[in-house]
Amino acid sequence: MKVPPLDLAAERAELAGEIEAAMGQVLESGAFILGETVKSFEHAAAGYLGAGHAIGVANGTDAMILAMKAAGVGPGQEVVTTPFTFFATIEAIIHVGAKPVFVDIDPDTFNLDPGALWDAITPKTTAVLPVDLYGQPADLDEIGKIARQRNLLVIEDAAQAFGAEWQGRKIGAISDLTCFSFYPTKNLGAYGDGGMVTTNSPNLAREVTLLRGHGESRRYEHELVGFNSRLDALQAAVLHAKLPHLDRWNETRDRLALNYSEELLQVDGVRVPGRMPYVKHVWHQYTIRVLEGRRDAVKAALAEAGIASQVYYPIPAHRQRALAHLEVPRGALPEAEKAADEVLSLPIYPQLGEDRQGVVIDTLTEALKIAV
Repeated sequence: MKVPPLDLAAERAELAGEIEAAMGQVLESGAFILGETVKSFEHAAAGYLGAGHAIGVANGTDAMILAMKAAGVGPGQEVVTTPFTFFATIEAIIHVGAKPVFVDIDPDTFNLDPGALWDAITPKTTAVLPVDLYGQPADLDEIGKIARQRNLLVIEDAAQAFGAEWQGRKIGAISDLTCFSFYPTKNLGAYGDGGMVTTNSPNLAREVTLLRGHGESRRYEHELVGFNSRLDALQAAVLHAKLPHLDRWNETRDRLALNYSEELLQVDGVRVPGRMPYVKHVWHQYTIRVLEGRRDAVKAALAEAGIASQVYYPIPAHRQRALAHLEVPRGALPEAEKAADEVLSLPIYPQLGEDRQGVVIDTLTEALKIAV
C-alpha cells in the first residue's frame, strides 16, 4: 500500500460542493482582489482566533515582512529567532534590513529555547520571532515575559499552527503580531498562495493594511511606500469554506499523532515528539527522531516501500550558504544541528486513515531493524 505525503484530492472531494459554490460566487461577482469576500474571511478568521484584527496578505513570507515593517523593525536592529525553521523566517528578517540572531532549540519540542534568550539580547534587539514549528506553539509565556522585561516585540511565525492553542487561547491572539501561511499543504490551505497577519493593536493592523496595498489609504493617496501583497478573493473563498472544518481535521490529526506515539514508544531507535503541557498541538507534521545516524537509511527504506516521509529541515539556517556572512560557527547551536541530522516527518493528515497509518508504523519498525 502506497502512502502519499498528503491527500489533497481526498480533501477536495470531501468539500467539493461547498468550495466550488464559494468560488463560483467570486467568479460571478468579478471582484477578484480583496473586496467583500476577503473582508468576510478576515472577519471569520479573527473571530475564530479571538484576535482583534486579521489582515489577509499574499503569502506567509509577506505576512512576516509586513508585520515587521508595521512594527518598525528595520536596519541597524536585531531580531532573535530560531535557526531550525523554514528559510522564509530568516528571509523576512533580512528583507526588512534587520539582522537575525539565533538561539538554540529545545530538543523535545524543536522550538526556540526561552532559556537561551537572555544571552542573545543586545541593545540592538527589537523583537523576538518564535516559530510554532510543526504545529506546536512556542513557549509564549516565558518568551512574552522576557520580551516585556526588555521592551521587545513578539512577532510570531505561526505558518504551521493555524488552530493551535496556548493555555486555552488560540495562537493569533497572544503575541503582538502573528503571521500565518495558507500554502496548500497547511492545515488550513488555499488553492494557491495566501497569508495573514493578526494583532490586537488597531495601529499595527492599520499599518499592515496600508503596507499590503502600496501604502494607499485612499485611491491614489499613498501614506507609505508599501507592497503589492493582497489576498485574492478566490483564495479567501476557499479558506472561508474550509474554516468550519478545521477543528475536526485538527482533532483527527491529534488522534493520529497519539496513535503514532503510543505505537512508536515501544520501538527501539526512534524518539517520539514531545508535547508541552497546556498546549493544543495541531500536528502540521508528526516528526520523530531517528537515532544513531540511521535517518537517511530509514527514509530510503520507507520510500522503497512507497511511503512518503520528509526531512524538515536538513540544514539549519545558520549553516546555509546564503547566511555565511553572519559567521555563526558550526557547533554553536548544537541542538538545532543534531535535530537536522535526526528528524523525519511521517505522513499525517485527516484523510490518512488507520489502515495506511498502520502500514507506516509496520514499515518503519521493519526499516529500523535493517538500517544499521
